[in-house]
Amino acid sequence: MTLQPGVLAVVAATGLDWLIGDPRRLLHPVVVMGWWIQRLRRLAEAWAEDRPWKLRLAGGLITLLLVGSSGLVGVALEQLARRVPLIGWPLIVIGLASALAAKSLRDSVCAVVQALPQPPNQNLALARDKLSWIVGRDVSQLDETEILRASAETAAENAVDGLFAPLFWMTFGCCLWMVDPRWPGPLAMAWMFKATSTLDSMLGYRTGRLRWLGTAGARLDDLLTWTPCRLVMLSLPLVSARWRSWPHLVHRAQVDGASDPSPNAGRSEAIYAHCAEVRLGGLNRYGERLVEKPVLAPEAEVADRQSIDRILKLTNRLQALWVMLLLLVLAQ
Repeated sequence: MTLQPGVLAVVAATGLDWLIGDPRRLLHPVVVMGWWIQRLRRLAEAWAEDRPWKLRLAGGLITLLLVGSSGLVGVALEQLARRVPLIGWPLIVIGLASALAAKSLRDSVCAVVQALPQPPNQNLALARDKLSWIVGRDVSQLDETEILRASAETAAENAVDGLFAPLFWMTFGCCLWMVDPRWPGPLAMAWMFKATSTLDSMLGYRTGRLRWLGTAGARLDDLLTWTPCRLVMLSLPLVSARWRSWPHLVHRAQVDGASDPSPNAGRSEAIYAHCAEVRLGGLNRYGERLVEKPVLAPEAEVADRQSIDRILKLTNRLQALWVMLLLLVLAQ
């Protein structure tokens, strides 16, 4: 059995991300993407002002420019790896690891849980502050129960956005290389997805000018996350204690998640809710807006420390399963 270098690079990157995560002292590609998004947004709003059609056009151009340039930089590094392997391949592995967020997600969620006081509901300021870094909702009035629910929900939703979706597109890039090594490979595909995800997280809001400016990025993010989300729905029960109920779990996740406005977020949270046996969803505040999210696994218990631990362990097991399948399927 032989493996193409791209597959080995992806496997090495998952290990690097698992052990080290995002080094704080190195410039992260997502930071660069965010800087360009902010700069392009200012230029777009100065040109389009409050005209919806101009904002939509500008948003489409920003999406095309950022996603396209991210892919081109990835292709350039992939070509460098072929010409100067000793320099190029380590850069490929580091670049791939930068597109994964297994350790950072795990550490961020655990930091919130560890910041909760004993006895409960005493001083929640530290836990709320740490939670505010990983969720978009208003956390200022959340009690301990709601902090735990928010932590569980972000652990479930961001497992798809931050880990399994980029891993899927890396695998897709490896498949492209098997067809023709000149095509975009795992790094180019991963960075194009990461650019789209960053666009959605920064511009994908239905308020003010962003309801038009962020449309293109949000739609593209929904499209690129659609397949990996469904694959997580199908595979997560296999690594859970309830694997014998696979058809039931997938069906319930589809039914519960379908009522969420997002084509992906509701389903990813729903399959975790049913596999980890934890109730998710409910009323969330975003600034002045109250949003009633569908209740997922309503028969289960509310989120607690143990259920968050189950969610994180499910992610670990599923990542291991995906990497093993990657090695088996793409072995030549």
